[in-house]
Amino acid sequence: MMPSAKLLNSRIFKGLSLLLPLTLAGAIVSPTYSQTAQPRTLSVRSDIQEADSKTGIVTARGNVQINYPARQIQATAAQAQYFSRERRIILSGDVYVLQQGNSLRGETITYLIDEGRFIALPDKPGQVESVYLVAPEQDAAAQNAIGPKPPASSTAPK
Repeated sequence: MMPSAKLLNSRIFKGLSLLLPLTLAGAIVSPTYSQTAQPRTLSVRSDIQEADSKTGIVTARGNVQINYPARQIQATAAQAQYFSRERRIILSGDVYVLQQGNSLRGETITYLIDEGRFIALPDKPGQVESVYLVAPEQDAAAQNAIGPKPPASSTAPK
């Protein structure tokens, strides 16, 4: 059914015709999650990636970069394997992980997603390295737990 010429010339129709594209654009562009919640995506960039639908294992090799904004994790490695059924990621080859200013470095690091836990192993022979940011109030609390310092003596020993 064609709209009448009177309707096409009306101000209401012209106003609606201008708003319709804006409304549709908003519906297409709007994300499906709330504006305040972060998406729970984990992105992986690498030179090569392979996925095995039978085993549920995704392997990324060469210049691997991982970004997991929901947990504020960034990582680099030579290789990463995501075991979707076990919900774990094994990073290997000069691994560096950064989370909220804290860092972890090792030859192999396993990340257990559901537990939010890292397990780091060194290259043989070698060590892993971690650097943690300690808030001033945490540092003061640790000093108080150790105990007060003995008072300085004002007299010299005899």
